[in-house]
Amino acid sequence: MRIALFAVAALVGLSVTVTLSRAAAPAFSGTIEPVHWADLRHSYRAGCPVGPSELRTVSVSHWGFDGKPHVGRIVVAKRVAPSVVSVFRTLWQAKFPIRRLQPVSAFRGSDDASMAADNTSAFNCRFVGGTSRWSMHAYGEAVDVNPVENPYVLNGRVLPPAGRRYLDRSRIRRGMAVAGGVLVRAFASVGWKWGGRWSVSPDYQHFSLSGR
Repeated sequence: MRIALFAVAALVGLSVTVTLSRAAAPAFSGTIEPVHWADLRHSYRAGCPVGPSELRTVSVSHWGFDGKPHVGRIVVAKRVAPSVVSVFRTLWQAKFPIRRLQPVSAFRGSDDASMAADNTSAFNCRFVGGTSRWSMHAYGEAVDVNPVENPYVLNGRVLPPAGRRYLDRSRIRRGMAVAGGVLVRAFASVGWKWGGRWSVSPDYQHFSLSGR
């Protein structure tokens, strides 16, 4: 009888453990809304190649480097918003960590400040550095992920500077974009290309629909 009771208790205990474990991991959440003006205040201006009506604020669940669930926002083009939600759903399921997820407007439109904060972002009405050509970010069709872990190497400069310790791409650490890794595969699954494959000035943080 004691053995039978112990077995029942053990089964009950196991059932409770499984239930709590499932409750501890919330379901992924992804919403698409007309862009919030607060998310454009410092990243949009007259003359940009796309207007606010062509942009969307996407709110998604993501895992932080603290191992906890968070919800962040990103501004992207309306036409790519569903694909971006799909990417973040894949990253959520894989528990891929993202340090911070805020529109660049939260950093007064400064790409350098956003990168220094290791912020993952998309829309920013700006030119490609050192040119008068619109960046794909100005169209809301590019996303930069974990810039510190995935720096941009431009003419010997490392952007952001804190990314220098991640230049050895053979030493894989959390949050990095690597060939065959979940981050690169997640974007590839929706037809986006990775700047880390550029032979000149690799941009490990950069993913875009056009490949530019």
